[in-house]
Amino acid sequence: MRNILLLICFALMSSFIQGQELLGDWYGSLQIQGTKLPLVFHIKKQDSSYSTTMDSPKQMAIGLPVARTTVTNSQLLLEAPAMGIKYTGEYDHTQEIIAGTFQQGGLKLALNLSRDNFTTAINRPQEPKEPFPYHAEEVRFYNESDDISLAGTLTTPEVLEKFPVVILISGSGPQNRNEEIMGHKPFLLISDFLTRHGIAVLRYDDRGVGKSEGEYATATSKDLSRDTEAAITYLKSRKDLKISKLGLIGHSEGGIIAPMIASKSKDVDFIVLLAGAVLRGKDLLLLQKKLIEEKSGIHDSIVNRSQEVFHGAYELIASNTKTNDALKEDLAAYFKEETNNSINAAQTNSLIESMTSPWMQYFINYDPTTALKEVDIPILALFGKKDVQVPAIENALALEKLENKNIEIIKMENLNHLFQESKTGMPNEYSEIEQTMSPKVLNLMLEWILERD
Repeated sequence: MRNILLLICFALMSSFIQGQELLGDWYGSLQIQGTKLPLVFHIKKQDSSYSTTMDSPKQMAIGLPVARTTVTNSQLLLEAPAMGIKYTGEYDHTQEIIAGTFQQGGLKLALNLSRDNFTTAINRPQEPKEPFPYHAEEVRFYNESDDISLAGTLTTPEVLEKFPVVILISGSGPQNRNEEIMGHKPFLLISDFLTRHGIAVLRYDDRGVGKSEGEYATATSKDLSRDTEAAITYLKSRKDLKISKLGLIGHSEGGIIAPMIASKSKDVDFIVLLAGAVLRGKDLLLLQKKLIEEKSGIHDSIVNRSQEVFHGAYELIASNTKTNDALKEDLAAYFKEETNNSINAAQTNSLIESMTSPWMQYFINYDPTTALKEVDIPILALFGKKDVQVPAIENALALEKLENKNIEIIKMENLNHLFQESKTGMPNEYSEIEQTMSPKVLNLMLEWILERD
């Protein structure tokens, strides 16, 4: 009996040790038709259950939920039915890798995972390094409306008694305070550059990210705007800060949120929009899709048909008055009819889950010009001419039509959505470019802000 108990205890101990070894971040790359597709899995454990999120950096997909994580001794099973994804692997403690197989739909590929972070091997020459010639303070502030606490970093010039301060508002998807993506930390760079030149900066982790409380998955742009409002309230409460002017710098979705706040707040003195969307959400999504597919070499007939199908889907969502479950059923029937079952059930379900998220439904319906029409403070709107996510020509034109004399619009040559100097502007190029942000953009923002102080 004692031997049996010892064996059971040993098995349980072995399972615990293996489980512990599997926790953390795992990196690997799929080889698809001669192209590498990097993937990252973040495995966590709370009490006795495991959870995992997945990143696909080249596709700018961060924090994708994995529905089931099963660890049995050295065996790992990850399942994301909504995306049609299944990964099975075995931990090899001698090589410290997980050797396994990645499946999606009919695709089955070898995928080995290791602790080697492929982003750290990429040169990022602009990334600021300590020591910094300014004061950096870890701060927390409270969003009373949603009962959540948010965490961030406030950097302030050391030699100035009075200075302007800006709050950085990140783009779509769960972002940390540095807006970190593909090894780039654009908000860290902006914060460092501006503070070195006399401008205080507050940047913070999105709700549910890093040290911030809350849940990102259920949040809309409107919800996220309340986090920025809480940041403004916090800064105004700091009597030790001699703030001359307070501004907002919003990138991408942050460029939608900033005017939302400024249109109803007297505390905001200026706004900088970095690739801030001006088109209505559903129109922007169709334009993004069209440009990316065209630049990817997809045949015009397929691009045009795709536009028709997704236009219909977005109209279904925009006009929906039913429950979310009923909307999903309507979309499933719609895609089945429009695609003649050419995409499998797993792919369809994944698409529908994405399209019916609270964030997406709000975004599809939202018209940014509603708030922009009401803003009567100085606005600097910067667009990259090679941006395929918030295309410069169409969005700048929509902004010009507002005939708001407070808005200065600048379209910048050769810059993509991240304001990197780029060749194609395509998202798959972001990680390959060493530059985090063009110095032209940094200097332009600095000069414009100081002129208004």
